Amino acid sequence: MSQATLTASRIRHSFAPSARIAALTVCALLTLGPVVWTVSTSLRTPAESFDLPPKIIPTSPTTEAYSGVFDQIDVWLLALNSTLVTALIALGQMVTAGLAGYAFARLDFRFKKSLFAFVLATMMVPLQVTIVPVFLVLKSMSLTDTLLGLIIPAFPTAFGTFLMRQYFLGMPKDLGEAAMLDGAGPWRIFRSVYAPLAAPGLAIVGVLAFNYHWNEFFRPLILETSSQNHTLPLGLVSLQGNLGTGSVSVVLAGVVLSMIPAVVVFLIGQRPLREGITSAGVNR
Repeated sequence: MSQATLTASRIRHSFAPSARIAALTVCALLTLGPVVWTVSTSLRTPAESFDLPPKIIPTSPTTEAYSGVFDQIDVWLLALNSTLVTALIALGQMVTAGLAGYAFARLDFRFKKSLFAFVLATMMVPLQVTIVPVFLVLKSMSLTDTLLGLIIPAFPTAFGTFLMRQYFLGMPKDLGEAAMLDGAGPWRIFRSVYAPLAAPGLAIVGVLAFNYHWNEFFRPLILETSSQNHTLPLGLVSLQGNLGTGSVSVVLAGVVLSMIPAVVVFLIGQRPLREGITSAGVNR
C-alpha cells in the first residue's frame, strides 16, 4: 500500500469520529432546543415571554408562572387522573401483549397467521376512524365520561403484541419442551419459564405505553366531558385562556410540570428499555 493511500486512510479514520460527534451534536440541539426554550420561558414574566429576539436565559427568573398554574387548574386532581389512567393502561398492555405475543410465538392453533396479520393490520387504522364505534360501545355500557372508558379500550396493543411475539421467538424452545416433559402445561410454562425471561420486553411495552397515554389528548377530549374526569393534557388547554389570550409563561409552566412524570418513568425504565431493545429477537 502506497504512502498516499495510508495517509488518506488515516485522514478518513480520524475524520469519521469528528463527523459523528458533530452530527450527534446537531441532532441533540434540535431535540433539546424546544425543551430548553420551554423551561426558559416558563421562568420568565408574562411580559418578558414576548421579547424579540427571545432570550434563552431569563434576565429575572421567577416561578410566578408555576404558581399561576396551580391557581387556574386543579393540578393534583388532573395528575391523579392521568396517573391512574396511564398506569393501569401500561399494566394492562403488558399483560395482554405478553399473553398474545406468547400465543402467537409458541402455541399452535388454527388461523394463527391470519389472526396475526389481522392484528398487524389494525396498526394501519387511524384512531380517528375507530373513535365513533368505540364511543357508541362505551355509551351502551354506560362507560362514557368515566376513567374506565379511557382505560379498558386501550388494553389491546398491536405493536406490543408484535414486539412480544418477536421477543418470545428469540427464546430457545428447549426451555418450554423441558418444562413440558416435567408435566407443565402451557400456562405454567408461560408463567414460570418464559414470562420472567421476557421482563425487559414487557418493560419496553410498559414504558412506551405510559409515555404515549400520559400525553394523550384526542381520546380524553372525546370521551370525557366532566372536569373531574379530565386528564392533565385536557386541563392544560384551559391555561391558554379565551381565544388563546392566556399567559405564555403559565401555559409553558404547565407543560413543564406535565413532562416531569414522563421523564421520571423514562429514566427509571431506561436500563430495561435499552436491554430489551438490544436483546429482542436474539437467541439466548
